Amino acid sequence: MSATADTPRTAVVTGANKGIGRGITRRLAELGMRVYLGARDEERGLAAERELRADGLDVRFLHLDVTDETSVAQAAKRLEEEVSHLDALVNNAGVGGSALPPSQVPVAEVRRTYETNVFGVIAVTNALLPHLRRSPAGRIVNISSVLGSLTHAAALEDPTGVFPPGVFPALLEYNTSKAALNAVTVTYANELRGTGILVNAVSPGFVATDINGHRGVLTPEEGARIPVLLATLGEDGPTGTFVGEDATPTGQQLSW
Repeated sequence: MSATADTPRTAVVTGANKGIGRGITRRLAELGMRVYLGARDEERGLAAERELRADGLDVRFLHLDVTDETSVAQAAKRLEEEVSHLDALVNNAGVGGSALPPSQVPVAEVRRTYETNVFGVIAVTNALLPHLRRSPAGRIVNISSVLGSLTHAAALEDPTGVFPPGVFPALLEYNTSKAALNAVTVTYANELRGTGILVNAVSPGFVATDINGHRGVLTPEEGARIPVLLATLGEDGPTGTFVGEDATPTGQQLSW
């Protein structure tokens, strides 16, 4: 390892060249962290790096396709060479799905969504966990959605207020992948209890992104607020929680 013990606080954000991921990257860098901007498209990733570095931020493009095991391994190797530890991992990379009724969704499309939203998170987390273990306060934040809540789905109730009472979209690929991601979050949180690594999920709110055709009411910067809060928790912070954006200082607790 070429990095020294005085390596600054460091974070990795996946899917960070645009949208919420880019907003998270900016906010973490503004807090003084060195942020590796993970993106699978090199041209877009480097463009985002240049724009953020022009603002004086320590942001570095990290070529990372969460669905490609070789790409994930190469990203982990680069971090091993450049930093002594990793303080925060924000698993933001995600894809949406079709609006077809569940009974009409091809199984292949479900698999495609899970490759990014679930298996990609597991692959990246496992690859970077050794780096997080070397931090005195490692943090893992998984970007989920209230649509992944089984409790709220069964009650046809959206506590965030995006959908009216009695309305809860039945999106097979997206909802179930986020429900699986929530289960992944709790599982890792339980494994890592007592290690100093805190693992939480967040629903960033109805943010205008490509996934929803930019119909969201929040900006990516606003959607980055709670993820950044969880990525920078103090040692007394929670683990294994599901937090949603509701404009309050610490967000609202959502049901799994």
